[in-house]
Amino acid sequence: MKKDIIDNIYKYEKGTPFQRSVWNAMKQIPKGKVTTYGAIAKYLGKPGAVRAVGTAVGRNPFAPEIPCHRVVRSDGGIGNYSGGEGVKTKIELLKKEGVEVSAGKVLAFRNILYRFEDQHFTRSAGS
Repeated sequence: MKKDIIDNIYKYEKGTPFQRSVWNAMKQIPKGKVTTYGAIAKYLGKPGAVRAVGTAVGRNPFAPEIPCHRVVRSDGGIGNYSGGEGVKTKIELLKKEGVEVSAGKVLAFRNILYRFEDQHFTRSAGS
């Protein structure tokens, strides 16, 4: 059941249409890469909605399958994490995927930054 919901996030009954759009965007971030809250907002066509993206990321009910741990601040800082033991868990998940983290920042941040430019966001009904 959970996999069906993750594969078809727009059919999930919980969360707002915007939150479901954010969760869907996070599914695209490959292992070993990170993206920013701002990049997701821009991808969704709402560049001023960075805080709303952060809220949606924090409310992700499907972590770590929908990888909210791969979303970081625009300066490469880890940011927050609401799962497990918080930031410690986020860092552990990133390191398991080959992302190097030191002093609360992603190392080689620009080299592993996932950009949505090549992706085309299409809104579903209700978003």
